[in-house]
Amino acid sequence: MAGTTITKISGETAPRGPQGERVLAAGQRVAMRLWDKEPPTDKKPVVARDYETVGYVVAGRAELEISGRTVRLEPGDSWLVPAGAEHTYRVLETFTAVEATAPPARGA
Repeated sequence: MAGTTITKISGETAPRGPQGERVLAAGQRVAMRLWDKEPPTDKKPVVARDYETVGYVVAGRAELEISGRTVRLEPGDSWLVPAGAEHTYRVLETFTAVEATAPPARGA
């Protein structure tokens, strides 16, 4: 395909984002990031983002709260946070997950 480029990002050397995440591959319509060995936390402030987020739990456990409903996330689980949805989370056990955002998350 004309104009197609291949970009490789090494997980070990990927830059850190503003929240400590590893910034992985990103295109015009989607971006990926890695939360690697995030320590247990208290519940984070409630936020609503202008992008949709899907994720997959590699290791650890967390709770995700969206619109007053709480779900427990464990290894092998995946999740969706729709764009504009108010949500919060807390890490229960050292947590590793891969997320994709569309359109790409920029900054916080």
